[in-house]
Amino acid sequence: MAPGVSNEKKTDDEQSSKDNFIHLCNPHLEKMKEDILYHFALGTGTHDFPALFGDVKFVCVGGSPSRMRAFIAYIAEELGLGSPGCDYPNICAGTDRYAMYKVGPVLSVSHGMGIPSISIMLHELIKLLYHAKCSNITIVRIGTSGGIGLEPGSVVITRQSVDATFKPQFEQVILGKTVIRSTNLDEQLAKELMQCSKEIGQFNTVIGNTMCTLDFYEGQGRLDGAICLYNEEEKLQYLKEAYDSGVRNIEMESSVFAAMCNLSGVKAAVVCVTLLNRLEGDQINSSHDVLVEYQQRPQKLVGYFIKKSLGKV
Repeated sequence: MAPGVSNEKKTDDEQSSKDNFIHLCNPHLEKMKEDILYHFALGTGTHDFPALFGDVKFVCVGGSPSRMRAFIAYIAEELGLGSPGCDYPNICAGTDRYAMYKVGPVLSVSHGMGIPSISIMLHELIKLLYHAKCSNITIVRIGTSGGIGLEPGSVVITRQSVDATFKPQFEQVILGKTVIRSTNLDEQLAKELMQCSKEIGQFNTVIGNTMCTLDFYEGQGRLDGAICLYNEEEKLQYLKEAYDSGVRNIEMESSVFAAMCNLSGVKAAVVCVTLLNRLEGDQINSSHDVLVEYQQRPQKLVGYFIKKSLGKV
């Protein structure tokens, strides 16, 4: 019996070493009898997180609730876990802040627009995954962006998220002090996603830096906002400097996303389609049908990655 027991123990140890659990950088949570995820309308005292979410391995987040509902319907069909027209209830139906959908090992969550909105969502999402005892999680942000030097419809897999001065960092004031955090993303995951795009072979995909700004207009050098106190020459010079530094697209969430995933020990990626080339204009004037097809490209890429990871390709 001794050899058998020894082998079983060794197997458990080996399995434990392979599991990568969520790391919470907050010792205060251990003292709480209940954790209420207010913006999700979920709580550890009212919901069985391991039963609801314990099997989750892939989390996809994006700005729009309708886009994330469309993604869960798409991935359900791709994985053979659903059928056309099947209804997927919003797990966060008790609130109008965010929407959350689940099918099999995939969780799809909306995060709204901008750093503050996605930051709030990520705090509660990371705690949810921790309370559910999830392991070996991959989180991918899928969304839209403005491209720099790329044809509209190109997909950018983010190497690093940089700020508006092209530095790979996320800066936040906490208790009156400036805290700077790294915005590097998982290099191997980016390569795997790039390989998936090559296998799909349907649209141009690049790996590049993503500039994360604090707003859509002045912060991104647009000329069409309500306020603009610079000229077109200055705008183009700035965007060309961004391109020369390695930036290939601009959006408003990637920096805090990368920073929080890094601190929590979660493998993460950002995959965004470009709706226009900012060197050629500011307004998005493609037709509705074209924009809908563009927005499906990150979903197709990440969906293929999930299928491949599960051995379904």
